[in-house]
Amino acid sequence: MSTDAAESPTRAHRRLSWTAGLGLTLVLVGLAILGWLGWEFWGTNWVSHRTQARVITQLQQDWQRGKPSTLVPEGPGGDPVAAGAIVRIRRFGAGYAVPVLEGTSDSVLAAGLGHYDGSVRAGGVGNYALAGHRVTHGEPLRDMPDLQPGDEVVVETRRTVFTYRLDTGGDDLVVPFSASWVLDPLPTNPDGGVQPPGRSPGQRLITLTTCSELFHTDHRLVAFGHLVGRRPRI
Repeated sequence: MSTDAAESPTRAHRRLSWTAGLGLTLVLVGLAILGWLGWEFWGTNWVSHRTQARVITQLQQDWQRGKPSTLVPEGPGGDPVAAGAIVRIRRFGAGYAVPVLEGTSDSVLAAGLGHYDGSVRAGGVGNYALAGHRVTHGEPLRDMPDLQPGDEVVVETRRTVFTYRLDTGGDDLVVPFSASWVLDPLPTNPDGGVQPPGRSPGQRLITLTTCSELFHTDHRLVAFGHLVGRRPRI
C-alpha cells in the first residue's frame, strides 16, 4: 500500500472536520446577528417603552407634589436628567404619550423625546425643538411622515398645557443632519422651499426632528408648527 493511500483517510477526516467547524462557525455568527437584530428592533423598544412609562409616572407624581423632576436612568452610572414635559399627538393615537427630557444624548433618546440644548422651553418665545428616534429605542416618531399640516402637538408641563398646530407635514422637509438652521429661534431655510411659519420676532414655534429613513441615514425629517393655545394643567 502506498503512503498516499494510507494517509488519504486522515486527510479526508481533516477536511471533514474543517468543513464542519466552518459550518458551525457560520451558524453561530448567523444566530448572533439575528439575536442582535432582534434586540435592536424589538428588545430596545420593550425596554424604552417601560422607561417612558416610568418617567411619565414619576413626572406626574412630582408635579402633584409641586416640584420639578430630575430622573436617573436605569442601569449603573446613569447621570441625572431633567424631565419637563409630556407630549401627546392625536395623529399617533389616543394613547400616545411620550416624556420630554433635557438634551439629545443616547440615554435621553432611549427614554423619550429630547429637548435640544439652547432651544426655548415649551411655550416660550422662539423655537421649542425636539428630537426622537424613528426606529428602535421606543421609536416615538416612527410615524412622523403621517403628520399633516393642522395636526396638533400638545405639550403638558407642570403648570401649563400648550397646544401647537403644525404648519408643515411630517415628510415635507428633509435636511442633512448638519442643518442646524432648523434649531434657530426663527428658522429660515437657506435653500428656499419649505419654511417655518411667521419668521417674525415674538413667534412661539415648535420643531420636530427625526431620521428620514427607518435605517441608517444622514438626513432628518423636520416639521414646524406654532403655538395656538395654552391652559392651566389643573
